[in-house]
Amino acid sequence: MTDSMPTPEPPALVEGQDGLKRCAWANPAQPDYVAYHDTEWGQPVHGEQRLFERLTLEAFQSGLSWLTILRKRDNFRAAFAYFDADVVARFGEAEVEQLMGNAGIVRNQRKIRATITNARAVQDLRQHAGLDATFWGAKPAEHTRPKNGAQALASTPESAALAKTLKKAGFAHLGPVTLYAAMQACGVVDDHFAGCFRALGSELTS
Repeated sequence: MTDSMPTPEPPALVEGQDGLKRCAWANPAQPDYVAYHDTEWGQPVHGEQRLFERLTLEAFQSGLSWLTILRKRDNFRAAFAYFDADVVARFGEAEVEQLMGNAGIVRNQRKIRATITNARAVQDLRQHAGLDATFWGAKPAEHTRPKNGAQALASTPESAALAKTLKKAGFAHLGPVTLYAAMQACGVVDDHFAGCFRALGSELTS
């Protein structure tokens, strides 16, 4: 009997036709992913409305491909009043029914209702730190950039603490894994793989 060969670690980086090395998930065959990787993912996002949008989209992505969400993002914006929390907070059963009939978004009633709940929580949070300060307050004191897939994290103590804070504030459907994905996407942590041209510290990050 021969020993089984170890499973090779998936590559952390992929080189595009432009010669730039990117995180391997930015598949060159998917231009939407490449554009998102190059211009948005990991770039600092601030402001209540922009963060409410990102948190909502990450929550809707759960169980789905992020590419699906990317391609429906404009539809989500139109459906949820461009993520104006004051408008979404007033949504009632008529709006829920309308959203459930909207083929341009992900028609998941639990996630739709969670978005309305979260809009109201965003309003309430203004009386305290506010969404921006609360979200960015989860930034770790130290963070090690992953070098490969084995070092990539799904959640962290900071994302777990943020999930607990937001749940106490009335937010729904935002667990540690979803929040860590949001922290990565919004630049709270820089999880571009080592060697990626978008990684902070690279001469090509600007």
